[in-house]
Amino acid sequence: MRLSVIGCGYLGAVHAAAMASIGHDVVGIDVDARKIEALSRGDAPFFEPGLQEILTEGISAGRLRFSTDMADAAGAAVHFVGVGTPQQKGGYAADLTYVNAAVDALLPYLSEGDIVAGKSTVPVGTAESLAGRISATGATLVWNPEFLREGWAVQDTVDPDRLVAGVPSAGGEPDEEGARAVALLREVYHTAVAKGTPFIVTDYATAELVKVSANAFLATKISFINAMAEIAEVTGADVTQLADAIGHDARIGRRFLGAGIGFGGGCLPKDIRAFSARAEELGRGESVAFLREVDEINLRRRDRAVHLVVDALGGSAYTKKVTVLGAAFKPHSDDIRDSPALDVAARLHGLGAEVTVTDPEAIENARRVHPQLTYVEDRDTALRGADAVIVVTEWDEYRRELDPSHAADLASGRIIVDGRNCLDPAAWRAAGWDYRGMGRP
Repeated sequence: MRLSVIGCGYLGAVHAAAMASIGHDVVGIDVDARKIEALSRGDAPFFEPGLQEILTEGISAGRLRFSTDMADAAGAAVHFVGVGTPQQKGGYAADLTYVNAAVDALLPYLSEGDIVAGKSTVPVGTAESLAGRISATGATLVWNPEFLREGWAVQDTVDPDRLVAGVPSAGGEPDEEGARAVALLREVYHTAVAKGTPFIVTDYATAELVKVSANAFLATKISFINAMAEIAEVTGADVTQLADAIGHDARIGRRFLGAGIGFGGGCLPKDIRAFSARAEELGRGESVAFLREVDEINLRRRDRAVHLVVDALGGSAYTKKVTVLGAAFKPHSDDIRDSPALDVAARLHGLGAEVTVTDPEAIENARRVHPQLTYVEDRDTALRGADAVIVVTEWDEYRRELDPSHAADLASGRIIVDGRNCLDPAAWRAAGWDYRGMGRP
């Protein structure tokens, strides 16, 4: 099938390449000429495991190309819209400028029977507001949210755990137009459908809420265990053992119960804020008022990590050499958007510490945002001469492959702050380190 993908950022580039990898003829459209030039050369614009391979394969096979000209989207049966919805400046609400611009630019090139599939994370009610403009061309709008995890995005696109399609409905069921759109979308995701992947068909509003409520739930789970870490810190309890114990309850589960410096990235923080703002607009702000506290707990954990370092250094970080292990907001990614790791590094620098940051993939991105920090690519070089070390991104290079005795031979001090509770405290203490975790005695 011939497809177009409007917007070639993180979501769009992965989606375009993944759709080509399962046999579709795909054109990716973006207004950023430099990005399109890089993609057309087969250069992935960001680090995502598996992306480079399927990008190269798709271009070589002639199934994948990129353009800045929206006219190149004409003739596609399905047009995916995957542009960004950043947080508005000066407020919590989502900025829909790019969504509206993408749809307006696409309208002249739509034909009778085309499907426009929205993938961007938007406030509930957005699809309904766009549907009329699209249906006037003879095309049909479907809301098809993405559920990508950075670091596993290629896998999550090719082999998702569920597919959701919000379509025009009548009496709670897809109308004729909606049913045809669902059939076409099933063809697009033919490999996943053949595997029996759950395919949930619903109305626009429900499809929009699926995405934001999933992110809100995950953010809440993370902040819950971080709130327990705050209690553990004043009682002497161990939040990691606590998480293990309650995680055995099948109703709770252990995943996303890792206490530490909290979540970041381009999705969870801005999505829960946008959800809160939309609820206020709908007159139901009290329904998700707890998300404000979820956000506040998350931000407090960064303060706590900085405090642990300063306290271990005797009350002042001034002129102390601090090595920060990690810059990306999570491992297997070079994304530094709202990165707790970089935030902690910048705060320590602001307190007068001589901060050295290392990361396997995110150094160049971090340098552009925080040029005041010192960056070193090699982990061991970064550790040499450090008075204190803090782990803020749980790359395997730090949590599994870094031997405490080896690190002790490199560093000047013996302070290790485990901002992700990913290290073995006993092993580090046995090697002579002053180990400090998040919510651990």
